[in-house]
Amino acid sequence: MDLKDIYSPISRELNRVEQVLKASLKNGSNKSMLEVVNHILASPGKRIRPALVILSARASHNGFSDKLAKIAAAVELIHIASLVHDDIIDHASLRHNKPTINSKWGQDIAIALGDYLYSEAFRLVAECENADIISCISLATKAMCEGELLQVCERNNLKLLKEHYIVTIKKKTAGLFIASCKSGAMLVGSNRIIHSALEEYALNFGIAFQITDDCLDLIADEKNLGKAPGADFKVGELTLPVLNLILKSKDRKEIISLLKQPDRQDAFKDLREKFINSEALVKTEEDIASYVSKAKAPLKKLGNSCFKQSLYLLADYI
Repeated sequence: MDLKDIYSPISRELNRVEQVLKASLKNGSNKSMLEVVNHILASPGKRIRPALVILSARASHNGFSDKLAKIAAAVELIHIASLVHDDIIDHASLRHNKPTINSKWGQDIAIALGDYLYSEAFRLVAECENADIISCISLATKAMCEGELLQVCERNNLKLLKEHYIVTIKKKTAGLFIASCKSGAMLVGSNRIIHSALEEYALNFGIAFQITDDCLDLIADEKNLGKAPGADFKVGELTLPVLNLILKSKDRKEIISLLKQPDRQDAFKDLREKFINSEALVKTEEDIASYVSKAKAPLKKLGNSCFKQSLYLLADYI
């Protein structure tokens, strides 16, 4: 099953979110800005975060509004802004098989664009006039930025522990997934039991999502990944797949030696080959499956609906 099938119960709502995104980014933009904005809109990504906003709301309450579309568009804008800034930090040249903003227009425009996207996101959130949702999304954005800062500060730390990695990705990735689910439920007025269930779902979903993303950076090819693999290796970021490899390898010194050679493409190829042929890949798959299972468990507290089923399927999609 692909995302189109999973999103089918909310296809109209997602189309409305796309309209809000286009209107918010193109309104008042001059010719130079429109070129950059159109480049962003031409690579829509998976739209998982806005889908979670809508699915959480619809699984809690049978209704849809323009405010919900604005919240869904806002969390996607925050996500896009973070990717624009991540590409600068990681010196990335490709995303979704297209040039990144920094590689096509330079770092100055990329930085300014990221800031602009954040500001537009919070304008949309403010228009919903819900203090709890503003707080929820603001705190998630702060945590996301803090997680990114932690990750950069820990680059090349060969003593990094798995627990520290999990804490970082809870902030960097899972936080915005949690805000997506909770804000959707908050907007339709669902109760705290539903909020708690969706928060637990999103937390574990986000962790599984990031581990999967980190694993793909190590084993996928450029065409399927949409960018050059080995980005984490090149900047010295130790992800869970690599930490598992260090723990499972019979020759840890060789693995560490490879990690100390980020400028050598052959070193990355050797590391990749060792990971694929080791117990570390199996362990990483088990870690992902465990978090997916933890994500799905609390959904039992929600009433049966096609929207709840899509939340299950989205977890399985990982």
